[in-house]
Amino acid sequence: MEKLTFARAGETMYRERLENGLTVFVFPKPEFQKGYAFFATNYGGMDMRFRLDGAWQDTPAGVAHYLEHKMFDTKEGNALQLLAANGASPNAFTSNDITGYYFESTEKFEENLRILLSFVSVPYFTPESVEKERGIIGQEIGMIEDDPEWRVFTNLMSALYLHHPIRVSVAGSVESISHITADTLYACHRAFYDPANMVLCVAGPVDPEAVCAAAREILPPQAGPIAEKDYGPAEPPQAVRALTEEHMEVSSPIFQLGFKGDAPARGEDSLRQELLGELACEVLLGSSSPLYARLYREGLVNRDLSYGYEGMAGCAFLCVGGESKDPEAVRDAVAAEARRLAREGVDPALWERIRKGTYGAKMRGMNSFENLCVGQAKSFFAGWDLLRFPDLFAELKKEDVEDLIARWVTPERTALSVVRPGEGKA
Repeated sequence: MEKLTFARAGETMYRERLENGLTVFVFPKPEFQKGYAFFATNYGGMDMRFRLDGAWQDTPAGVAHYLEHKMFDTKEGNALQLLAANGASPNAFTSNDITGYYFESTEKFEENLRILLSFVSVPYFTPESVEKERGIIGQEIGMIEDDPEWRVFTNLMSALYLHHPIRVSVAGSVESISHITADTLYACHRAFYDPANMVLCVAGPVDPEAVCAAAREILPPQAGPIAEKDYGPAEPPQAVRALTEEHMEVSSPIFQLGFKGDAPARGEDSLRQELLGELACEVLLGSSSPLYARLYREGLVNRDLSYGYEGMAGCAFLCVGGESKDPEAVRDAVAAEARRLAREGVDPALWERIRKGTYGAKMRGMNSFENLCVGQAKSFFAGWDLLRFPDLFAELKKEDVEDLIARWVTPERTALSVVRPGEGKA
C-alpha cells in the first residue's frame, strides 16, 4: 500500500487501488480501541438517469434510497441484526450524490468488516420483500413531507434550479416509489455498486494490509461496466424564481435563502471552491460578522441560524436559514451587505479571525473517525484528498472570498423560500 503523510493535517493515510477498481483508504489509529468502517458508492438520489451497456435508463425518484433500505436483506436474515449481535453499531444513509454503509465496533472488527463488504456487494431481495418495504418508505416520506424544515429546503431547490435533479427529494414521493420493482433495484445495483465505483475508508486500530486482504477476498475480482450519469441540460446561472411560499402549522415563519453558484470542477478546484464558499458564509453571516450582530439585535434572526456551502456534480450553492419574523428583510440585508463588501472589501481583522476560526473548526472535526472516513470518501469521488485541505486553505486570500460573494450573491442568483404560519399548503 502507498503511505501518504500530510504534515499540516498531522495525519497518515494508506491508500491502495485493488485489481477490481476499489480504492481503499486506511487511517491507522493504534492508540484507540474503537474502529470505524465506511463503504460507499458514488450513487445518490440525483442519479436517476444513466446509460449502461449503451442503453439509457430513466428510473423513478427514490431508487437509491429504496435500495439502501433493501441492501441489509440477506439470505440468512438481516445484516443489521448480525452486526449488532457482533457488538457493532451499524447504519447507512443516502444523500443526493452518494450512498454509504458504515459501522463502528471495539471488538470483532475484521469479522464485522467482512459482513459489511458481503451484504453491500451481494443484493438479495424478492418481489414480496420489495413490496413490503414500499409501505415502510411511504410512511417515512409522509413524515418528512410534513416537516416544515424539509419543505422549506426542497422548495428552495426548486426555486434555484430549473433542470438539475437536486430539485427532487432523495426519498422520492409515494407515487414515484410505486414504480420501483425488484428488477429496478437489481439494475441500479449492477450499474453503481461495482467496486470500481466505490470506496472503502477505515479508521482505528487496524492493519491496512488486513483491510485490503478482506476486500480482495469478499468482493468481485474484476471491475464491471460503470454507468454514465446524466443530470439534464446545463443550468442557467440565474435562479428560476425569486420567491416561493407555503403555509404550514408553524409558530413563526421559517426561511431558506439560497444563492446559486457555479458547478464545481473535478479535482482540487472543487475543494478550493468549497473552502471559499464556507468562508463566504462566515464573512456574510457568521456569528462574528457585523451583519449577524445587527440582524440578531433587531430580532430578525436567532441563535439557531444555519448556513453553509453545498456542491456536487452539476450544481453548487450557498444557503442560510432559520426562523425570522421578516424573511424578506433578511434577504434584503444580505444583498446590501454583499454590495458593501464589493465596494469596501472585508475588514482585514475580521478576515483573520474568520480564517483562523474556520481552519481550527475543520481541524477539530477531523478528530472524528466518522468525519475523517465520510469526508475522505466524498472528496475522493470529487477528485481530491480530504487531508489536502490545510495546504489549499493556506493559499486562500481575502480577495478570493470577496470575488465569490460579488459573483454569487446577486439578485438574479438569489431565491427565498418561506414557510409561513397557516393551515394547508399554498
